[in-house]
Amino acid sequence: MNKELFGVFGTAETFAQLRPDATFDEIVDGEVATVGIRDPGLGATGWSASYQGSDGACLIWGENYAPSDGDTSADGLEDGNETEVGREGDRNTARWLLERYATEGIEALAALNGSYLAFLEYDGEAFVATDPVRSRECFYTDEPGVRAFGTDAAAVAGTIESPEIRLNAVLEFLHMGVILGEKTSFQGLSRLPIDSYLTPRSVESLERFVYDPVERDRESEYARELADRLERAIQRRAQLPGRKGLLLSSGYDSRTLLSGVSEIERCYTVGDPSAQEVRGAKRLASQYDADHTAFPPDERYLLADADKVRYSQGIKESLHIHHAGYTDEMDVDTVYHGLLCDTFFRGHFTAEDSVEVLGKRVPVGRPHPNPNPVDTLLDKFGYDVEVSRDLMDRVSPDLEDPDNFVREVVQEEYDRVSGRADSVQNALNCCGIDNQPSMPFHGQLSDNYFASFLAVDTELIDWHLTTPPEYRTTETFLEACTHLDDAMLRYQPPDRPRETQLLNDIEGFVRRKTPFLQPFEPPWPDRERAFEVYDLDRRLLPDHEHLYDLPARHKLRLHDVLGWMKQCSEPSVREIERLFEPHPLVV
Repeated sequence: MNKELFGVFGTAETFAQLRPDATFDEIVDGEVATVGIRDPGLGATGWSASYQGSDGACLIWGENYAPSDGDTSADGLEDGNETEVGREGDRNTARWLLERYATEGIEALAALNGSYLAFLEYDGEAFVATDPVRSRECFYTDEPGVRAFGTDAAAVAGTIESPEIRLNAVLEFLHMGVILGEKTSFQGLSRLPIDSYLTPRSVESLERFVYDPVERDRESEYARELADRLERAIQRRAQLPGRKGLLLSSGYDSRTLLSGVSEIERCYTVGDPSAQEVRGAKRLASQYDADHTAFPPDERYLLADADKVRYSQGIKESLHIHHAGYTDEMDVDTVYHGLLCDTFFRGHFTAEDSVEVLGKRVPVGRPHPNPNPVDTLLDKFGYDVEVSRDLMDRVSPDLEDPDNFVREVVQEEYDRVSGRADSVQNALNCCGIDNQPSMPFHGQLSDNYFASFLAVDTELIDWHLTTPPEYRTTETFLEACTHLDDAMLRYQPPDRPRETQLLNDIEGFVRRKTPFLQPFEPPWPDRERAFEVYDLDRRLLPDHEHLYDLPARHKLRLHDVLGWMKQCSEPSVREIERLFEPHPLVV
């Protein structure tokens, strides 16, 4: 990886035994911990920052903003025994956080904005903290005899002498595309949970991500407040340096950035130039005077090489890194995207009420009054019980029925996070956000560019936490968009031509069920066709012909597991290979 934070709660000598100093651009050496950071953007506006002085040390890795306005500078400074890199306004963000911690303690983290990990040492104590929604993972292990931690799961796993597979975690990934909670694929390797921090001896929870809905006098106030916060969040991120680009769909989320950041010059969409999604995105780019490039869905779209698999961190699918094969053609320094806007603003994980029409359930545009949490989450994660059973039938005969297994682990995860919510609907959202499968999308971008993550702005997270689920809807979001720019909705997405989500759902259903009516085109290229055209079965799973009849998504998961294990431990690869051997009854 191009960018990394790695540290130990120990001395510089202990650090050097695990990782060579030359690997990192900056190392802070405290009394409690030693931490290194590698990041070509260290010190740039809104990006990674470091500070070390006589009173302590702080490193912030990733996108970050202190609560201030004004111009920015990326100058690194030295002042006596102090070193600092990374300034926002007239302050180094790392220095600002350390100074605020000295007066407020751990509550200082609540004011730090962005998508980041923050390490801080002060007055004989040290910790590393996630942002409120752990949009940046922090992995840790005690196996080397000292607590080591970092952003690259493979690098942290490499400090374990003989890592052993955590089979249940691997099965979670194969069935649902995500490993839940704090687990990883290996025993002895864990990751920080949502809204938490790591100390030399414990993992502690914070209270930055706790649902506390506020009733407003008028429904329209939710949209007005969202619009105001979106405008400020976009302007914060408009400061990121260099040439600016956007991963653009024809949907709603990314166009808010296209409208709000006037310096965006280039837009990119993965898909055939003739596809509805691509033509819609090109029309949007033209509306805001930006160039548009369509990346054809050739083998690069799904081919999961070693670099792409590493971004999955062994816990989530590389499938979501749609753009990874085209990185060399994206000639920009800063990249914007709309990831998770549907989750935070439009209730992706909210259980919808529905009615039966012609034997099928059709959403009716309101939250379900009494949802089943496990059924809802499994549906949102894309779990398919028949495919999972087919997979298990093809491999080890000793594995239990997948449906019982996934229901138990999802229930445990829901129960674990539900204390942060006031209702079943908000607990569903919390669980979904904590285990969002698509996060490698952002991880790959932030490793190659200055990558803005609009949805995790602290003001927008607060809007999500304080807005009741019945108002976290597409309708509220679209009303907010019209407050920002009354021309933003000039062009409707091709699969959502109507003014309300309910009408769009009904039309989509009718088109699918009525002969001679053309259904809406899916927004993403056809994975099954790509597997066939580019012979991805044999290229990705050359020794597993008995798995070729599985859906493309499950074959990609199998390849992800094998590929990631190869980067960590050859014995683990052999163990997984044995698991994937044909069931004796498979002909």
